[in-house]
Amino acid sequence: MDDVKRTPGGERIDKPWGHEIIWARTDRYVGKILFIRKGHMLSLQYHELKDETIFLQSGVMRFTVGEKDAGAPGVRTLRAGERYHIRPGVIHRMEALEDCHVFEVSTPELDDVVRLEDVYGRAPEGNDGAPSP
Repeated sequence: MDDVKRTPGGERIDKPWGHEIIWARTDRYVGKILFIRKGHMLSLQYHELKDETIFLQSGVMRFTVGEKDAGAPGVRTLRAGERYHIRPGVIHRMEALEDCHVFEVSTPELDDVVRLEDVYGRAPEGNDGAPSP
């Protein structure tokens, strides 16, 4: 289970790839800042309900993205200042080519994670108690 710390800026949750800070949480939306260490990656995953938009504030990432039923996902490079809207059912993964800070705004279904691959050995369907990727 991830380590959650309460800070003046929100909830800091340490992850194997870095950490996230949940700075806003309501019944309608959640705001997070993700820090992904260079060379680390999140799960290859999709969400059944969660709808999110990411904005890469700093760094460079390899972003894997594709429709769930459309074959193998594609890979693109995201650079600071770029954003991407991730609809439910879209397979995605973030991999930091440099240290990255990512702003994420989403609907509140934080447990809605279906992991397809995970280099850290976490549970495949978000049932490991982790509130996010």
